Amino acid sequence: MAAMTNDEAVKPEVVEAQEEDAQEAAVREAVSQPTKLIRIASMTRAMLDEVRQAPIDEKGRARIAEVHRQSLDELRDVLSENLLEEFDQVMLPLASDDASEAEIRVAQAQLIGWLEGLFHGIQATLFSQQVAAQSQLAEMQRRALQRGGPQRPEPPGTYL
Repeated sequence: MAAMTNDEAVKPEVVEAQEEDAQEAAVREAVSQPTKLIRIASMTRAMLDEVRQAPIDEKGRARIAEVHRQSLDELRDVLSENLLEEFDQVMLPLASDDASEAEIRVAQAQLIGWLEGLFHGIQATLFSQQVAAQSQLAEMQRRALQRGGPQRPEPPGTYL
């Protein structure tokens, strides 16, 4: 059985170009404060649920419109340049403080939908990175075995 010396140690491989491109894309589409993003998304979801459950008077609509506006501003602070560009193209602010209940519902649902899409994108990126890392590790292990890396000991002979 050949023992592996320090000179034969497995060295990490260079990440392939497509994996680097995926990592660069993830950096370009980054969120600087994920916990803040999650808090805003949770608050927006709760507001949408509240708007759906009961009719809202004029002051309530004004309050929801203001919170919606503030939520959009806060989200702009945590999104990368690429995500911010997409966000600004998709999200239109409420036209006025006296927005109708229907306008508020649509605006809140639109925001929740965009945030959920963002979360799914983050999950897909993390999954893709995990698969790439596992694949790279498996390839490193395969190459180490081909070079005479650690081998299983042969089973001992039979004893009486």
